[in-house]
Amino acid sequence: MEGMKKHFVLVHGGWCWYKLKPLLEAAGHKVTTFDLAASGIDLRKIEQLHTLHDYTLPLFKLMESLPQEEKVILVGHSFGGMNLGLVMEKYPEKIYVAVFLAAFMPDSNHISSYVLDEYYEQTPEEKWLDTQFLPYGSPEEQLTSMTFGPYLANKLYQLCSPEDVALGLSLVRSSSLFRKDLSKAKYLTDEGYGSVKRVYIMCSEDKGMPKEFGRWQIDNIGVTEEKEIKGADHMAMLSMPKELCDILFEIAHKYNNPSSTHLNNYLLLLSNRK
Repeated sequence: MEGMKKHFVLVHGGWCWYKLKPLLEAAGHKVTTFDLAASGIDLRKIEQLHTLHDYTLPLFKLMESLPQEEKVILVGHSFGGMNLGLVMEKYPEKIYVAVFLAAFMPDSNHISSYVLDEYYEQTPEEKWLDTQFLPYGSPEEQLTSMTFGPYLANKLYQLCSPEDVALGLSLVRSSSLFRKDLSKAKYLTDEGYGSVKRVYIMCSEDKGMPKEFGRWQIDNIGVTEEKEIKGADHMAMLSMPKELCDILFEIAHKYNNPSSTHLNNYLLLLSNRK
């Protein structure tokens, strides 16, 4: 059983994993949580971030610090799926499997803003409720910040406890979707990002990343496996941590052989394009 212990890296907000982290650790797994740039307790401000790469720097730093022989299970929540994409591209050999939890899942076929652009197409303006979108940086850069308001937060946390909602609202900071940056290039390739095994987890009551959009993303690029947490809202790690933990246990048990990762996923990509 000792060989089954894994290192989970949970991405997109260090605080929100506080229920899940001890459950994984109680089973002997190593768990790393942290804040991305200009998020949580990270001292940077959104004005200092111009690209998704800037936002992802703490995750790059973590991956670079891993011992040469160590591999991790990456778990990206919500926009954290975009951060996973960059790291999967750069360090495919360091990852057992990437888990997209109610997350954006980019592809390696289009420009890097493709899934975000599609989400905007499918999400009418009124569904953003009290979210604030404001310009920042120089006029030439055309950067846009995004700040969630309490109405949207309550929509995303609709099945969470009042305490968790209050905690989440107290930690809200301005961020960005970095669509301008991502629209300029195709950052992901089949050989890098596409070679890592992907598991997508949908949440049945998710009002932020609806099942229909999750299904569209899966059909768009394909996954090694898909799962669903019934009765979970967008914040499954808060509303149903035990159920999420059980799924991650299954994943840790199943995806413990990195030797066939690249070949299996390359074949999956080819079959999806026929």
